Amino acid sequence: MDIKPYLRRIKFTDTPVVNKNVLYKLQKNHILNVPFENLDIHYGNKINLSTTDIYKKIILEKRGGFCYELNGLFCKLLKEIGFNARLISACVHIKNDQYSPEYDHMAIMVTLENQNYLVDVGFGKFTLEPLVIKTEQKITDDFGQFQFDTYKTDYYRINEARGNILVPQYIFKTIERELFEFAERCDFHQTNNESHFRKQKLISISTSDGRITLNNSRLKITKVGVEQEIKFGENEFETKLKHYFDIEMGQRNS
Repeated sequence: MDIKPYLRRIKFTDTPVVNKNVLYKLQKNHILNVPFENLDIHYGNKINLSTTDIYKKIILEKRGGFCYELNGLFCKLLKEIGFNARLISACVHIKNDQYSPEYDHMAIMVTLENQNYLVDVGFGKFTLEPLVIKTEQKITDDFGQFQFDTYKTDYYRINEARGNILVPQYIFKTIERELFEFAERCDFHQTNNESHFRKQKLISISTSDGRITLNNSRLKITKVGVEQEIKFGENEFETKLKHYFDIEMGQRNS
């Protein structure tokens, strides 16, 4: 994989060396420049778990993707730079004590200077920077406060800390997984009507002072804590997509 176009795509201009500052800046730049989106699912474009295909889509075509694409490709970049990075499987919190199946979410674990970091550029609005994995202490991130604990002895759980309330996000083990192991769940989210990714088109990106989110008929712009919501007819979706994300959809060439 040619990392130079990738680094240009995420506007990373520093020397890509293995250290904590570079890791943090890589994730931050990625989140601020590559959107989370499920558009291919709604335009009949098959998503294949091939780093070649994902690289073409995200880097060359300047698109976004969902967790399997975003974290799958970002992990490859980190490895190319020299980081000790590995893919991990996560189960997303549904409600109460219910979690989705294994491989429902893909995240990244990076081991650096004898410390493990949770790295995730594919969970929508989550953290701006990696989280050092230490349980029972609050971690302050630009996007909020987070805290790790353990779940059923063999899982880590990452929670969003809202005051004194911990809101579960997902659970995970540190076992390394291969990209192909996520294929079945990736297909599920593309083809099964029970998947929330099939409910409506969605594209969202963090900005330096807020967030822009677009779905079938609604545009939400948050800037310095002030939220503006614009409703529109579904026939205007592609116009809004072009204006706010500079993306034109259609059948992609494989």
